[in-house]
Amino acid sequence: DGPYLKDYINIQSLAVSSIITLYFTDLGQQVGWTTFFLTEYTGPLLIYLLFYIRLSTIYDQRESRKNFRHPVVHLACFCHCLHYIRHLLETLFVHKLSGGHTPLKNMIKGCVFYWGFTSWIAYYINHPRYTPPSFGHRQVSFAALTFLMCEAGNHFINVALAHPSHSGLQACFPSPTYNPFTWLFLLVSCPNYTYEVGSWISFTVMTQTLPVGIFAFLMIIQMSLWAQKKHRLYLKRFYPEVRRKAAMIPIIF
Repeated sequence: DGPYLKDYINIQSLAVSSIITLYFTDLGQQVGWTTFFLTEYTGPLLIYLLFYIRLSTIYDQRESRKNFRHPVVHLACFCHCLHYIRHLLETLFVHKLSGGHTPLKNMIKGCVFYWGFTSWIAYYINHPRYTPPSFGHRQVSFAALTFLMCEAGNHFINVALAHPSHSGLQACFPSPTYNPFTWLFLLVSCPNYTYEVGSWISFTVMTQTLPVGIFAFLMIIQMSLWAQKKHRLYLKRFYPEVRRKAAMIPIIF
């Protein structure tokens, strides 16, 4: 049940007595975390665009030419692509990934989840018979603005987490700066998950489609589990600074 030994650990440094016991486990085929995220996020970006251009193998071409595309369809494509392009760029230039590798099966499960839901979501939003949201322009505009704010907030939080502040030799929990998007650190310990959930909720309101709503609901569950796990780790490392914060959503989580 203990942690895995790092590759650079010397066995001699672990020998507190003349006899030690090592346990080995087969982790299976491994892939790097960068490869994991790039593969997981590139798929949804390309898959959505295939549905957006309305391939003849997916939609009836006669129906596609006859039906007018509502502006929200173009806006949804822009927002969806922006979301995953941000993830890809942050994977390459922002995130500091801990742990070198993860089992290949984890990447396969992640790809099945993200790629499968993207296909389901994109099929309905780009369908020739897609109907716009009930409250029209106001609903779309409000949701799109909220989506962009959450995307910006998520980015600034990830930058703050990648460059935490330090006090002497003692690492400190990231604190809010002059940037208003980082002020969420005052309330929750994992604001990046808060913004991520906010993005998908606003995308659901903007497109008003059931597949997006189901995906957003599953993301809320998954993000809350990750947030609670990280919150417990933060409590061990930064107890005085984190003890009064929620994990992801104030009061609720």
